[in-house]
Amino acid sequence: MAYVVRYGRMRLLGECTGSPGEEFARGQRVVIRSDRGLELGEVLCPATDRTTQFLERQAAQEILRVAAEADLEQEKDLPALEKSAFSTCRDLIAKRRMQMELVDVEILHGRERVIFYYLAEKRVDFRELVKDLARVLRTRIEMRQIGVRDEAKLLADYGDCGKPVCCNTHLTAMPPVSMKMAKLQKTTLDPAKISGRCGRLKCCLRYEYDSYRELEKELPPVGARVGTAKGRGRIMAQDILAQKLIVEYDDGRRIIIGRDDVLDVEPPRGRPPRSSSSPRGEGNGRNDPESIFDDESSDIGDD
Repeated sequence: MAYVVRYGRMRLLGECTGSPGEEFARGQRVVIRSDRGLELGEVLCPATDRTTQFLERQAAQEILRVAAEADLEQEKDLPALEKSAFSTCRDLIAKRRMQMELVDVEILHGRERVIFYYLAEKRVDFRELVKDLARVLRTRIEMRQIGVRDEAKLLADYGDCGKPVCCNTHLTAMPPVSMKMAKLQKTTLDPAKISGRCGRLKCCLRYEYDSYRELEKELPPVGARVGTAKGRGRIMAQDILAQKLIVEYDDGRRIIIGRDDVLDVEPPRGRPPRSSSSPRGEGNGRNDPESIFDDESSDIGDD
C-alpha cells in the first residue's frame, strides 16, 4: 500500500510504497528511501487517486521501516553536525569571496548527502567550493539556490497573525500573489502590513481571492446605472463580502443598498468591461465613496 509522506527540511511530499500487508498510521515516523537518499519522514495519509493529483511527479520511493529509537536518537545528533558544516561552508565562501549568502544546511538521515541552501543574485560557479566541502566533510555535496520566499520557509517562525507562517507549515508550493488581490479584498495597501516575513506579499492574500471574484460577479459594476425602489442612480462603490453597494441617486443622495434591492442594471457607457480580477472604483482619498467600506485609507497607487 502507498502512503503520502512528508520529509526533508523543505517539507517535501512524496508517495511512498510500503511492504505488502504493512500499514502505517497518520503521524507515524518512518524511514524512507527517496531520490535523495535515506531519510526520516512523517506519514500523512494513504495515497489515493485524489492525493496523487496534488503531488509532483517524482522518482519511486519506498518506506523501509517504522523509525526505531535508534533512528530517532541518530536524528538528534544531526543539528550539531549541520551547525559545524554551516560554519565550514561559510568560512570557505568568505575565503573565496563568493557572491552568495549561505542560508541553511541539511544533512540527510543516512548522512550520504549534505545539502547547502544559498541566496545569490547572479549565477555562481561553486565547483571549487564543492570540492573543498567534499574534501572536508567526506560525503556527497549538493548546492541548492533558493529565493527569499524559500528562505522564509526554512527560517521564519511566526507571522503577524500570531500563528506559525504558512510556508513553514502546510504550504508545499508558493502561490502567486499580486497587489490586485489586496485591492479586491479592500485590505490596506501599506507594504509593511501586507508583506510577510520574506518581504513579499503575504500568501494568505491568495486564499480568499477566488471567493471574492465569485462574489464580485454577483454585483453590478461600479459606474453602472441601476433602478431601485427609491429611484435610479449610479453605483459608486461595492462591498463585495457584504454584498452591499453605494448608490448615488439623481437628486444627489448616497445610500447603501443590498444586492437584492437592485431591480435593473444599465451597464456603464463608453467604458471597457470590468475585469473580475481588477475591480473598478478603487480610491485612496478620504473623499472617495469607496472609503466608506474601507477599514483604512492608503496613499499608495496602483502597482
